[in-house]
Amino acid sequence: MTSEGDDVVRPSEQLTPQTSDYLDFLDRGKTNYLPYLMYFNRPNFRSAVINTDEFGFRISHGLDGTASVGGQHPGGPVRLLVGGSGVLSYGATSDATTLSSRLWTKHAPSKPWLNFGAPYFNSTQELMLFMLYRHLLPPVEEIVLFSGFNTLVMAQLAGLPLQGQGPFFFCNEYFEKMEELRKRYAKPAKGLRWRTGAKQPEPEPVAPQASTMIEAAVDLTMRHLDSWLVVAGATGARVSFVLQPLATWLSKPPSREEKLLFDEFDEFSEFGAWEERYGEVGSIETGAAYAAALGAACASKGVRFVDINSRMSATAAPSDWLFVDRGHCTDDGYDLSAALLAESLELS
Repeated sequence: MTSEGDDVVRPSEQLTPQTSDYLDFLDRGKTNYLPYLMYFNRPNFRSAVINTDEFGFRISHGLDGTASVGGQHPGGPVRLLVGGSGVLSYGATSDATTLSSRLWTKHAPSKPWLNFGAPYFNSTQELMLFMLYRHLLPPVEEIVLFSGFNTLVMAQLAGLPLQGQGPFFFCNEYFEKMEELRKRYAKPAKGLRWRTGAKQPEPEPVAPQASTMIEAAVDLTMRHLDSWLVVAGATGARVSFVLQPLATWLSKPPSREEKLLFDEFDEFSEFGAWEERYGEVGSIETGAAYAAALGAACASKGVRFVDINSRMSATAAPSDWLFVDRGHCTDDGYDLSAALLAESLELS
């Protein structure tokens, strides 16, 4: 496979050919819009790389078969892995090499693991997803929130009229459509109308400082963690929070393969280079400060917290190829995350 318009094979085409299936899966022209959630995974998606059930949940593989939230699953207690695209395991070469599947088949196989992952979800949508589909679940023994990045990224969008709720991916499209509806239903003004002159352009939004973003993201995450604890308390499930890995939050330098893939992303991404897109959010300093703040907040609630980034940094060798891009892992990266998660949370 060659790049369009030339004979040069890009590193991603050679090193991570599976990403073409994920790009098809995430095609915005085929987005699965849902009430309350805004959007969710495409249901009944089939490919050699990623497959979902009738509701859109990715299928997990275990020692004795497969399972998903909306499909087949055992009648006994299960464990839930909740989060965004890291839990969905964007970049894995198959359903069998996802984070939930590696936990179920190797690192913590005593109970089945169900995949509650969806790209772009923040902590609000993660909680909403569980509330909307909880009725499909057997008894739940363990809830692991493997999350953090999306909520912090969205904290860059300060000043939106969300009435205390956190921003979500593509919320600009939501506000644009709502404004169209307001104009459609607007009634003519009564009485005299005064000319006020040309409308002044609104100033360009400025991203808040990293400390402000961290404070906002932690506050929102803890608010939702309180709800998780209330729900789990009624069932006896244990709740843990794991800060997901990000290549730029690790002290490990990129491997040869990672550098090739990261450089390609910066050159060809339609959204701009990594630093243009994420700014301070992606720095190792922000990652460490965010982990410290989340850890302290979780400790105040008696919730176990794991920073996979510090664990990976201490475990992985410089040559280890762990990421397909800065935010998503390879099969080896998901396997290492599963091993560190199971060890840190003492899961059998």
